[in-house]
Amino acid sequence: MALDGLVLHAIVHELQACVGGRINKIHQPSENDILMHIRAQGQNLKLLLSANPTYPRVQLTEQTQINPMDAPMFCMLLRKHCENGIIETVEQIGMERVIRFQIRHRDELGDMSVKHILVEIMGRHSNIILLDPATGAILDGIHHVTPAISSYRIVMPGSTYVNPPAQDKQNPLDTDASEFREVMEQELAEDATPDQNKPEQRLVAAFSGLSPLIAKEIVFRSKQRAINQEEADTTSLWQAFNEIMTAVRNHHYEPVITEQEISGKLFFAMTPLTHIAGLSTTYPTPSACLEHFYGDKAERDTVKQRVADLLRFLHNESNKNVKKLEKLQETVEDSKDADKYRILGELLTASLHMIKRGDKEVETVNYYDEDQALIKITLDPLLHPSENAQRYFKKYTKMKNSTAIVEEQIEHTHQEIAYLGSLLQQLSVASLSDIEEIRDELMEQGYVRDRNKKQRKKKKKDKPALASYLSSEGIPIYVGKNNTQNEYLTNRLASSMDTWLHTKDIPGSHVVIRGDSFSEATLTEAAQLAAYFSQAKHSSQVPVDYTVIKHVHKPNGSKPGFVIYVNQKTLFVTPDENQIKQMKVTIK
Repeated sequence: MALDGLVLHAIVHELQACVGGRINKIHQPSENDILMHIRAQGQNLKLLLSANPTYPRVQLTEQTQINPMDAPMFCMLLRKHCENGIIETVEQIGMERVIRFQIRHRDELGDMSVKHILVEIMGRHSNIILLDPATGAILDGIHHVTPAISSYRIVMPGSTYVNPPAQDKQNPLDTDASEFREVMEQELAEDATPDQNKPEQRLVAAFSGLSPLIAKEIVFRSKQRAINQEEADTTSLWQAFNEIMTAVRNHHYEPVITEQEISGKLFFAMTPLTHIAGLSTTYPTPSACLEHFYGDKAERDTVKQRVADLLRFLHNESNKNVKKLEKLQETVEDSKDADKYRILGELLTASLHMIKRGDKEVETVNYYDEDQALIKITLDPLLHPSENAQRYFKKYTKMKNSTAIVEEQIEHTHQEIAYLGSLLQQLSVASLSDIEEIRDELMEQGYVRDRNKKQRKKKKKDKPALASYLSSEGIPIYVGKNNTQNEYLTNRLASSMDTWLHTKDIPGSHVVIRGDSFSEATLTEAAQLAAYFSQAKHSSQVPVDYTVIKHVHKPNGSKPGFVIYVNQKTLFVTPDENQIKQMKVTIK
């Protein structure tokens, strides 16, 4: 794991800015994350505690989180014991990946009490635990660990807190040259593998808080020293090790993210990663580094969890409509035989003199046939001869009338499939705030039951947040990523002479270029955005229509986001993700 004890040491040092601060608000935006709003040293800070099994971390954040209407139980408990409390200490347990927050809080009786929040960064076993230090009892954890899961460490309300298993490793910050030499030169067990004898493996096995990434960096630097200075391996290894540890002891950090040239894989650390060939970007603080590295990944992970039920629902609805369309088209095919019943009715009318009540069939000349061949017509023996003729006319009329209704239903079903397809496309590029807008839209349209109708009515209807890009010549380009945003952008925000873009006959976003003074380059960049935020994101030569807003109209009673337009022109572009990322984006 990249987030090792050294990174956590840097984070804890940065979080000393929270010491003495008051916790004003506590939210739980997802099942794994806690967000604290803190007022400390004259500034407002947002502290993220994450027990995400894939992206666990602790950091200051600038990101805006969408909070559920009803706070989860763990969040309510934290509010009870920690909200309006003062953070007294933030400390790392040794060099392990455990951070302890000590919080002084006045309880409901007015008595002062102290609580601990422990954040354990342990991969899929990560947890956030609220602890009463006076008794050592766990008040609760964001993830429960029952005896069925672990008999060694139980994380349940009322159970006694047990420290994670000790690894019996040395603290690298307290190690001197002789201790280092002793550790690195001691003999391994007879059953040790060749890999375990590698210096990087020895470093990880011997010292707490060292990840394989940093161990490789130490070995690489030591080899560089040995080549340049012709020193002994252990000596050069100690010098490289001590160089990094001295920087950590003195809190001289250089947060960096390095992108490997060949694989494009990203790595981060609190010291330059010289052993990785690639482009490196430095950040002013450890939190800024983690924000950039984890932010999008963690959000996409949360988005996947939040949209799972919507995706299932939309796929099911889409499949139902596809099957319905097949049946409707079969009905249309059957209705093509309607004229056959009209002809039979007319032939019976012309042959009434030949039919007696009780006859089961009649044979007559088919005047509509070129050869004037004889045709047998089935009769209902219980009906009068003229009633038999009327029976065929009624079948004909019923089938003709049903054809018009079925064709209407086919048109409606096509629109429904297109609408559901557009929602699926929007969910594929949705952020957390976009998901809530899509969910609200489905509730308003009656697809999903609104379980919080009363609370939703009380919610203030804000303007939707649009993604705003700047073209290479500084022209604003707005993108709506769901139907709520599309409707606001096209029907309310945009002016009549602004340029509107959309992929041709492909579900996608509405895109608007503000103003009417821009070059071909801006038009192409806007078309790139329209293609990128569409179902054809991974295609080439995507057709994008563009016209001015005054030629774009929403038909009465149409689905959200649906428009018709005229006087359009079409250009073809291939979406380029790197180019999109280079365009400056803000939220309006």
